[in-house]
Amino acid sequence: MNTDSPTPGGQSRGRSTAQATTSPTLTFPTYGRPGGAADVIGEQTRAQVFAALLSGGPLSRTQLAQRTGLSASSVTKVVTPLLESDYVLEVGVAPAEGGAGRPQRMLAVNPERHAVVGVKLHPAHVTAVVTDMAARVTARGSRKLRSSRPELVLAAATELVGELLSGRGPEVPTVLGLGVGVGGHVDTAAGVCVRSGVLGWESVDIAGPLAKSTGLGTVVSNDMSTLVIAEHWFGKGRDTASFAVVSVGAGIGCGLMIGGNLHTGTSGTAGELGHIPLSPRGPKCTCGNRGCLEAVASTGAILRGIEERGGPKCKTLAQAMRLAHDDHGTGGAAAKATFENTGEALGRGLATLCNLLNLEKIILSGEGAVAYDLFGPSLQAAWRAHSFSTAAQDCELIIDVVDDDLWARGAACLVIQAAVGVSPASR
Repeated sequence: MNTDSPTPGGQSRGRSTAQATTSPTLTFPTYGRPGGAADVIGEQTRAQVFAALLSGGPLSRTQLAQRTGLSASSVTKVVTPLLESDYVLEVGVAPAEGGAGRPQRMLAVNPERHAVVGVKLHPAHVTAVVTDMAARVTARGSRKLRSSRPELVLAAATELVGELLSGRGPEVPTVLGLGVGVGGHVDTAAGVCVRSGVLGWESVDIAGPLAKSTGLGTVVSNDMSTLVIAEHWFGKGRDTASFAVVSVGAGIGCGLMIGGNLHTGTSGTAGELGHIPLSPRGPKCTCGNRGCLEAVASTGAILRGIEERGGPKCKTLAQAMRLAHDDHGTGGAAAKATFENTGEALGRGLATLCNLLNLEKIILSGEGAVAYDLFGPSLQAAWRAHSFSTAAQDCELIIDVVDDDLWARGAACLVIQAAVGVSPASR
């Protein structure tokens, strides 16, 4: 598929999709001497300060200097035009640190400066949210899908976004852009899904069609990356330099924050924990190989495993969980054994992460995390048994059952990150 065709705004598809159309983008006021190397305190420094306020505010000017490593005078130089342009607000006064000196004026991002749209593409449905600039959800919606054919999924996303944005009055902030999260290998620069096993997609242009149909600048990324950004800025990964988000559900996903930076690898495939090989003669995976972690620990693998062990055919994870909890016969035994096997496989996967990366924290997430009471004990045992030395002891495991709203909110964070123009950890 040609990824270099022009977009409605005249941008090359090979460039960042954050400005793919003429929709508003976050621009900071210019200042300093014209043309003078953009005053080194230019865009990068403004974005750095803005990101620090977005993720950690309210902060005083002194706290901003400490977080960003900038001098007090540089922080003042950056903050003044942001206040004048209403991107940043003074939100109160706090006592000086140590109780000595003048009170500190606290600063925060103005959440009402723009609205942002985030979309999560799932094989069975599309979820979308509208957020403010602090990624707080102000509207939400979902649409079921008859199939995962690209044209149907993108059409549903377009309709859903249109519904959420319809009827907006003149007092409503302009929409900064559209962020999209999709499971699989995504070329973010081109806005293309290179491959998605859960959706059955290959070389599908997402940003181009959505930018054209919605009129919004569109940013696309792997859905786990969107979730990592959301957790790092606003969630359980806040103030943590190195952590992973592992999602359990229709697939097994993983997003990585390493040394304070989102790590996606050379071509965007980093974090494919679901496709580490566990058993060469195991069940076939959506990627075409056999015995991947996803093939033995996803929701589909759990349902299949119960039936293979002599239990009844379950259609949903909820049915499988009820069977394991309530049935004391053959069906319940089959369900319990399957969940135990799932936990053992996931534990080996987490041990692999810890052994390679020596993480501070792993956040276990996704719709499948609701069954942690069933697979958790075997996961913990395998994780600790297969982790090298103190790797597991060094790492905190947090269970964070998230709904589709958080996935879509993470996609909205893509737009905020692209507009700010800095890594979410650059503070």
